[in-house]
Amino acid sequence: MEQSRRYRFTNKKHPEKGIMSVILGIISLVSIWIAVYQTFLARGEAATNMGVVGLTITIFSVIGLVLGYIAKKEQDKFMFFPYLGMVLNVLALAGISVILYAGAYGI
Repeated sequence: MEQSRRYRFTNKKHPEKGIMSVILGIISLVSIWIAVYQTFLARGEAATNMGVVGLTITIFSVIGLVLGYIAKKEQDKFMFFPYLGMVLNVLALAGISVILYAGAYGI
């Protein structure tokens, strides 16, 4: 016998702040990749504007992390996007940290 599918109806929605957190995380990670690739093409000589890109990535990641945390605290919402946004933004901050560490200590 085939079991019938059970549907669960709910009023839950995805929080807008969580979705914005994911968007900022994706923008940050793609920007890191582009900056590293451009520096690779320049044979390790990073242009001055790459510093501005790094600062912008850091700001976007911190804002995305805060938005994800705020969205996680909302009641009766799905938690997929807040958690995904926080993970993406932590990865972006870790990437920037590794780049700064490597630049400071010549790794």
